[in-house]
Amino acid sequence: MRKEKRSFLASFLISMVALMATSVLVPGIYIQGLATVFVSALVIGFINAIIKPIFTLFTLPLTFITLGLFLFVINGLMLLLAAAIVPGFYVSSLGAAILGSIVISFINWVINQVFS
Repeated sequence: MRKEKRSFLASFLISMVALMATSVLVPGIYIQGLATVFVSALVIGFINAIIKPIFTLFTLPLTFITLGLFLFVINGLMLLLAAAIVPGFYVSSLGAAILGSIVISFINWVINQVFS
């Protein structure tokens, strides 16, 4: 059980780093302060665990038609939803949200590869 807690904490910290880096790299994504990064990472984790699977299930036909490319739009919409919930976390457009979700995923993947 101790390893699971460390794994959750490590994943959460990696998500925070990815979110901070994304706010620097992607124009249109702004985060005000470390506390906002912390809350944003929690909200994004909750949204990805609860809301995203339901939304993905309902849009499955569209995802099949677009050969999976619609998942980028879904990820962007989830990032926009998190920005709407968390004060101090701003995403200017759907395009910025889609690009931001791609950058977050890439940074998460790279960091996980380095530390695995």
